Amino acid sequence: MASPTYTVPPLPYAYNALEPCISEQIMRLHHDKHHVAYVNNLNAALRTQSDTSSSARSESERLELQAVIQFNAGGHINHTLFWENLAPPSSPPTKESAGPKLTAALTKKWGSVAAFQEKFRAVLLGIRGSGWGWLVHSQESGDLAIISSKDQDPVPKGYKPLLGIDMWEHAYYLQYLNDKGGYVSKIWEIVNWEVVEGRFLRSLEEIYGSLQDLRATL
Repeated sequence: MASPTYTVPPLPYAYNALEPCISEQIMRLHHDKHHVAYVNNLNAALRTQSDTSSSARSESERLELQAVIQFNAGGHINHTLFWENLAPPSSPPTKESAGPKLTAALTKKWGSVAAFQEKFRAVLLGIRGSGWGWLVHSQESGDLAIISSKDQDPVPKGYKPLLGIDMWEHAYYLQYLNDKGGYVSKIWEIVNWEVVEGRFLRSLEEIYGSLQDLRATL
């Protein structure tokens, strides 16, 4: 059976639209090089997995191939969510008022949106090496939580990803160098509260959209 083929979605804004928070140079490299590499590697690994000779592979080869699929599929999913939850600075979706139900829930949980942002900041700056910070919504309890994921691991099953922040160096280093704190501070100017609230109100299947089947395999 033929393996599925994935493509990188276009950015929902111009490459320079997030300046001065994230430069055009970073966006071009991040989207057109890094995200494209994840998708190309994922497609290649899926083709290899579907090869009729797969039964001849050793257990270690199968495990290695699955690890490649896991890493690159996570990279594709995480970056797709990331582009969507950003918007040009000062645009209407970046106002907290664009997500009234979510901001009310954040205030109920952490006391204020500012307090939530400080908690999130601590999680982001506490990531060792490469990874992501997430605001998630538990499907079982309905609680909001802030978590981190290592490398390109997706948000754990049972949680809806509401807001994801990329803390890999390629997301900020060309502009912020070793000032991770500066990147984290500026990211709040380009959070798309309208999208994040939409995820808060929608089902997991609606959030992942065309990537739902891929996420289910990980």
